[in-house]
Amino acid sequence: MTNLSTRLTKIVGDRTAQVLEKSFGVATINELLRHYPRRYVVRGELTDISTLVAEDEVTILAQIEAVKLRRANGKNILEVVVTDGSANLSLTFFNQAWREKDLKAGRVGLFAGKVGVFKGRRQLSHPDYQLIPDGEDVDAAVAEFAGKYLPVYPATAKLPSWKIMQCMRLALDTQDDLPDYLPTEIIQEFKYPTLKKAFTDIHQPPDLDSAENARTRLTFDEALLLQLLLGQRRIQISQLSTKSRTPNTPKLVAAFEKKLPFKYTAGQMVVNEQIEKDLSNKFPMHRLLQGEVGSGKTVVALRAMLSVVDSGGQAALLAPTEVLAQQHYRTITKLLGDLAMAGTLEGSEIGTAVELLTGSLSTAEKKVIHAKLASGQTGIVIGTHALISDGVEFDDLGLVVVDEQHRFGVEQRDALRMKAKQPPHLLVMTATPIPRTVAMTVFGDLDISTLKELPSGRAAITTHVIPVLEKPHYLDRAWQRVKEEVAKGFQVYIVAPRIENPNKKLTEREILAAQLLGEEFLDNEVMVAVEELAPELASGALAGLKIAVLHGKQSSEVKDQTMSAFAAGQIQVLVATTVIEVGVDVPNASMMVIMDADRFGVSQLHQLRGRVGRGSAPGLCLLVSGAPEDSPSMQRLSAVAATLDGFVLARIDLEQRKEGDVLGRSQSGGRSHLRLLKVLRDENLIDQARTVSVKLLQDDPELINLPDLKNEVEKLKEDESARFMDKS
Repeated sequence: MTNLSTRLTKIVGDRTAQVLEKSFGVATINELLRHYPRRYVVRGELTDISTLVAEDEVTILAQIEAVKLRRANGKNILEVVVTDGSANLSLTFFNQAWREKDLKAGRVGLFAGKVGVFKGRRQLSHPDYQLIPDGEDVDAAVAEFAGKYLPVYPATAKLPSWKIMQCMRLALDTQDDLPDYLPTEIIQEFKYPTLKKAFTDIHQPPDLDSAENARTRLTFDEALLLQLLLGQRRIQISQLSTKSRTPNTPKLVAAFEKKLPFKYTAGQMVVNEQIEKDLSNKFPMHRLLQGEVGSGKTVVALRAMLSVVDSGGQAALLAPTEVLAQQHYRTITKLLGDLAMAGTLEGSEIGTAVELLTGSLSTAEKKVIHAKLASGQTGIVIGTHALISDGVEFDDLGLVVVDEQHRFGVEQRDALRMKAKQPPHLLVMTATPIPRTVAMTVFGDLDISTLKELPSGRAAITTHVIPVLEKPHYLDRAWQRVKEEVAKGFQVYIVAPRIENPNKKLTEREILAAQLLGEEFLDNEVMVAVEELAPELASGALAGLKIAVLHGKQSSEVKDQTMSAFAAGQIQVLVATTVIEVGVDVPNASMMVIMDADRFGVSQLHQLRGRVGRGSAPGLCLLVSGAPEDSPSMQRLSAVAATLDGFVLARIDLEQRKEGDVLGRSQSGGRSHLRLLKVLRDENLIDQARTVSVKLLQDDPELINLPDLKNEVEKLKEDESARFMDKS
């Protein structure tokens, strides 16, 4: 007897099972049946050979046009030409003349291999193949290709598509009675096929409509299981008990708001109310605060931290880098003034102590801060991973704020939250706008607040693309523009994708020359680097300006000194890597030049651009690229230049990235259970699944009356990608 959890060795043998597991992470019948076809080829309709790309592993359906056996360099070479009627492809076999008996002109077959190019012609060397029997010879009981629609699977050289198809046939034949975990009423409501029929129709479709219906059902399953998991998490969070953090007398909050040099935006006021309500509950807040660069998230988070301090608790802000932690410390202490200096002569009577805890502090300095945290003397601490070290203890940790949460794993967040004596409230922040469907599928166990409007007084940012491949003289004008901004008293960022080029030191002109040679040269990882660009500019185009460098390999002390000097206006041009991407706030910086801009993602470019225009002067961002004007890279840059709407750009970014990167697969290192679900394409299905999950959990939170469905959710809980998404 077999079931979906049966190991594949029982049905396909040890050798094939080993190849399946090594190539695709597939070890059980269930995992094999969820290795879905990429597409289908129709018997009688040949593959469009003209679309094949060199180096791709392909499976094509084609007809043999000609066969020729020749001898060269002491070898017998069998050349087979296959066609789709408009284009040809060569198949080459060395010292395998016996294949001439099978490969006859007029035969149709599936051919698999890696596309190569020889003397300008595409070819497959030693391809694997499966010839489709001629119609008059087909024995319907045994023919592998009796169906009209042939699935094409993600495959390897050792395991071509039709061999996977044969494994699927064996797997399906063992599953006579396949219980369905989806409730019958849901199947009937949405007119879905049963699980057995869905598996059969997606792998052996009688027609393309059946294949599509099967794919829809299986995609819905993925969405529903994820929504049920996240829904149960929300229920569990609401059942946790914690201390209400409503201040008896909000002295700190009131004093802070009196000091603010600006008024809250309408959006900030709404989010402040949401957080205030959350903090008053006796179960922990779990809220995600997303907002455009410069939308005022830090002020909202600070107000929440002060509210917790007013109630007698402590708050901790966890940042991913020392540069960002130091920037938060400077911003917060500046906003608070004497309210941040409790215990000092300059401190306010109603203030609190604000500390910065990072790995670069001396052991003695850390011990002093540790003691203040343990005694409750420090109300707010800002830090990096040093906050989660063994020596850190809190008197009463009431709120954890995590900035740029996507840069932390679950373990790091948990390590800080476990230092609280009872479950603390949690506020996670991101400046990367999250499309609605991603919010539902990845952060569905968090309440979400969004800040869209910018505070009044923020200047607009203009963005231009500089295509140095077609118009190299534009770069000279860019450096001239930098000097003009500095002459007006403003400061400039110049961003490069690399600290240094390990193989060769290149000058800016050599880099530009390399770019002009085209993509092939760029693929050899010749990129603009901070350590080479800065001296080149200092002795050339920007001679006479005060230039400094900033990157991740520098010591924390050097980085802090450099950022402090730049913030104080002592540095005119900062040549940096993406360490300035988030949190850096220098209102006097009015311009940014991003070198090799095509090397950055859409959202990352938007983040970087947000570092300028933070004061009263208009911001200018120049995206320098050596990519061809008609390339996808240049189209991405044009999209960034065309809008300042981070939500529009986030959607573009998501469309161009691998789905697994968005859903946590690349970060977790595991094989995601989400094989079909695409968060942009399947928005309606996700909505449908969310509605169904809410109803199911309202009636039966533990899914006790639906044991098969409960079992599937439990499996998902054990999945690595689910653990990554579990933010508790």
